[in-house]
Amino acid sequence: MRETATASDPSLTLPRAPERPGASARGVAFVMSLRPRQWIKNVLVAAAPLAAGRLWDVPVLLDTLVALGAFVAASAGGYLINDARDVERDRAHPSKRRRPIARGDVPLVLAYVAGVVLQLAAIGVPALTGYGNLAICVGVYVSCTTLYNNWLKHEPVVDLALVAAGFLLRSMAGGLAAGIPLSRWFLIVAAFGSLFMVAGKRYSEIVTVGDDQGTRPSLREYSASYLRFVWSTSAGVVIAAYCLWAFEVADERAGETTAPWTSLSIAPLVLGLLKYARDVDRGHTGEPEEIVLRDKVLLALGGAWLVLFGLGVLHV
Repeated sequence: MRETATASDPSLTLPRAPERPGASARGVAFVMSLRPRQWIKNVLVAAAPLAAGRLWDVPVLLDTLVALGAFVAASAGGYLINDARDVERDRAHPSKRRRPIARGDVPLVLAYVAGVVLQLAAIGVPALTGYGNLAICVGVYVSCTTLYNNWLKHEPVVDLALVAAGFLLRSMAGGLAAGIPLSRWFLIVAAFGSLFMVAGKRYSEIVTVGDDQGTRPSLREYSASYLRFVWSTSAGVVIAAYCLWAFEVADERAGETTAPWTSLSIAPLVLGLLKYARDVDRGHTGEPEEIVLRDKVLLALGGAWLVLFGLGVLHV
């Protein structure tokens, strides 16, 4: 008579199927795929209202927050689509392979669908709530990221311009949402400051992973000396334009009793750029927001600049 096998019989133990991550783990992975640490870039939407000295006006502050929300959604959607398209290349990258989509924690279909929905919402919500100029700005940003992700990501020079345009559009968004005119000095500083950060990021990639790792084909078209020329030239334009603006403001207020705060703000700005450039030259700026957040000296210089700049635009 055949004996009935018991569950405790080790000879009959079957291999367990790999456990799928729980709902909470999948949710965390999805949130991380939105790259919340990089949302700090979107704080640039406050640049134009701050430069105009109107950021703390309640209506302007609310408009700026609307711009911030729109760019958070648009950029998060772009990150999802970009990571889904580059999943195989990211798996060959020493750090990008740890991203949730590259690890397989977020399905590709979900990444694509959520990315498109977020970008459409980032344009549609402002358009339907009276922020037409902001909707156009976000639409141009989404168009640039779409061109970048699908066709021009690996085109040398063009890729620098498109990524820099993303920073520039962020810096314009708050002013467009609040109806604040954008000065020529502001646009020059924002444009070349954006190019400075992007060229520095590419230079850092060449220093850390080289130009033959297959992670970004456009790096093969660059040399370290060329990218150093781009970010050093951009930094020079930023400093020159900022100095011209600061001295112009100081001359306009020469008859007032206020201290020359805008002129004084040149010092921490230049020192901050030089400190950041040192980190760029050492290949420590793969992501600009990371170096800014972990460098205490850079944070202190940024705080000093913000105080002096704020005193200047507020006519204290």
